[in-house]
Amino acid sequence: MKSEREKMLAGEPYVAADPELGGMNVRAQELLHAFNTSAPSAAAERREVIRRLFGAVGGGFDVRPPFFCDYGSNIYAGDGLFINYDCVILDCNVVRIGDNVLIGPKAQIYTAHHPFEPAARRALVEMASPVHIGDDVWIGGGAIICPGVRVGAGSVVGAGSVVTRDIPERVVAAGNPCRVIREL
Repeated sequence: MKSEREKMLAGEPYVAADPELGGMNVRAQELLHAFNTSAPSAAAERREVIRRLFGAVGGGFDVRPPFFCDYGSNIYAGDGLFINYDCVILDCNVVRIGDNVLIGPKAQIYTAHHPFEPAARRALVEMASPVHIGDDVWIGGGAIICPGVRVGAGSVVGAGSVVTRDIPERVVAAGNPCRVIREL
């Protein structure tokens, strides 16, 4: 029998109120509290917190507080990551972020989603789908990346966009819903 965590990562319906998931969330929130309340001069300490929080992170990264996530351990980022202020990543499933990715302020990346049926929502059932962001992507401020989306390498997602479907490589995409504006 699968644990709720295994179901969550497999994209199957799961119960988020599970004790194992609750413990993982508390661990992440403790680390985030230390990160988000650190002194402006504590850049080295913040980098260490991110190393402990994320599943993996490459070199040369900068994450600006405040930053928020569910677990952190499902976030895998490459080299040269920059996350600006007030970013939210709901990492109930895997979030893979390539090398040299820029994420603007107040950007949001969601893997979590909920059933359409009210009875299932009342039963606290959730689902999650992975998000993949390719190398050399720039996600503008306030953009929302929805569950299950892939953003292709070298692309730009305009500020305030709501990305509900995959974005191909090397394009500029913007809007609500986000659509390709031009190729690069």
